[in-house]
Amino acid sequence: MPYAHYVKPGSTVKLKDLDPSGHGGLEKEEADFRRHEMGQRVEEMQELMYAANMNSLLLVLQGCDTSGKDGSIKSILSYVNVQSCRVASFKQPTHLEASHDFLWRAHEQVPALGGMTIFNRSHYEDVLVVRVHDLVSKQVCKKRYEQINHFEELLADSGTIIVKFFLHISKDEQEKRLLAREEDADKSWKLSVGDWSERELWKDYQKAFTDALEACSTDCAPWYVVPANHKWFRDLAIMEALETTLKPYRQTWHEHLKEVGVERKKELEAYRQKNNIKT
Repeated sequence: MPYAHYVKPGSTVKLKDLDPSGHGGLEKEEADFRRHEMGQRVEEMQELMYAANMNSLLLVLQGCDTSGKDGSIKSILSYVNVQSCRVASFKQPTHLEASHDFLWRAHEQVPALGGMTIFNRSHYEDVLVVRVHDLVSKQVCKKRYEQINHFEELLADSGTIIVKFFLHISKDEQEKRLLAREEDADKSWKLSVGDWSERELWKDYQKAFTDALEACSTDCAPWYVVPANHKWFRDLAIMEALETTLKPYRQTWHEHLKEVGVERKKELEAYRQKNNIKT
């Protein structure tokens, strides 16, 4: 059974029925071992993707404050070639960004063929934060779901592999993590009154997340709900979903690179003959 909950397109999502403390019956040591094995396979496939230059990979990470987006990124980056991977973070829009349509700043950051980009928050902020704070009407928000789906379909049609993760933690776990920041001097820079004020809107955010998951999980850009109370299980669940997502492309990339190799060898042999170079 998959460790992350795949949101089937068109299905109903009930976050209260998905245990954020789920751990698949594993202990941390076993989970770390499995994650490492999966990570090595993901690393190999990401290298193939880069070399084949036929696809790109976009990972979207969403979740409430303290859900573990930064930690997830650190885990993922430990198994990929960072030369072909980058992270794009989405905070409050700048004046320039706000002067464009809401997808403009996201489209600017999507990966080129061969590349991989991780969105730390994303274009979904414009159907989450703005909805909870009533910055746009319900009608506008509903229209944005459709526009997001069209945007992601465009990316997929252009060769981008998309996988989206909602990091699902409990309200109690969030409180523990916020309080822990106050006790850790190295994490004091993360302290924010805003985290606590936004926490008062927990139910509104859970509803907004639910609606986004239901409206925008598609065949070409699926959502996964990741149990995230246990950081070690969160990382395992993400890595498993990544491996599952990339695996169907592996053989195509491998065959393409074989064909490229044959052509390059022909070019090299012709060069050697032309210049009377013996090997």
